[in-house]
Amino acid sequence: MSTYKLFLLRHGEGAWNKENRFCSWVDQKLSENGVKEAQDCGKLLKEQGYKFDIVFTSILSRSTQTAWLVLEAMGQEWVPVVKSWRLNERHYGALIGLNRAEMALQHGEEKVKLWRRSYDITPPPIDESHPYFLEIYNDRRYTTCDVPKEKLPRAESLKEVLDRLLPYWDSTVVPEIKKGRTVLISAHGNSCRALLKHLEGISDEDIASVTLPTGIPVLLELDENLRPVKPRQLLGDQAKIQAAIKKVEDQGKAKPST
Repeated sequence: MSTYKLFLLRHGEGAWNKENRFCSWVDQKLSENGVKEAQDCGKLLKEQGYKFDIVFTSILSRSTQTAWLVLEAMGQEWVPVVKSWRLNERHYGALIGLNRAEMALQHGEEKVKLWRRSYDITPPPIDESHPYFLEIYNDRRYTTCDVPKEKLPRAESLKEVLDRLLPYWDSTVVPEIKKGRTVLISAHGNSCRALLKHLEGISDEDIASVTLPTGIPVLLELDENLRPVKPRQLLGDQAKIQAAIKKVEDQGKAKPST
């Protein structure tokens, strides 16, 4: 029998999700469709009778905006929202801003899948010549982190995402869950995948095939040791969820030239 419920949510679609570009630490708001995804998620959770006690987000706008829209749709705007860079999306380094399908044409689909989905392969780091370097590292939000700005990542593998996420999970999120509170983590595809790997004990190889679509809540039922007592549940219309998963998986495939 489960003792705790934890919800993970990949933010609603952003502008660069729509354009199939590596967004990563570039700050983007939700697209029109992403706003609807977040609102629909909140309506679904309300209909199913769920109530949150605390919400954790990254410090990227698409993550916090999703949380706000979900809570508004649930009529739970008063619920505390706590933000940390440690829940940010994976830092894709020099790949930031590039189109996945175009890269697949240039480098091959297998190479792009490795960069996107492997556990311990880090993409080339971002440097000061990159068009988005200053936009990221001159952003005032990164002066609020618990590490100096010069110690922040310049590129990350999924393993490195988990390494920077786990201290926050253990020190800040776990105590809330163990108080019996119902927690929502509104974050990103890779920060949620990293956490799923940790909680479910997914192997380094198998994590490559775990796909989370935007705006779909994931329910984890956990025992007193925070181990799952049943498989994760993606809540909502299952046919639509499978179509959304396929759409994400197809992002790294080369589009045939017309």
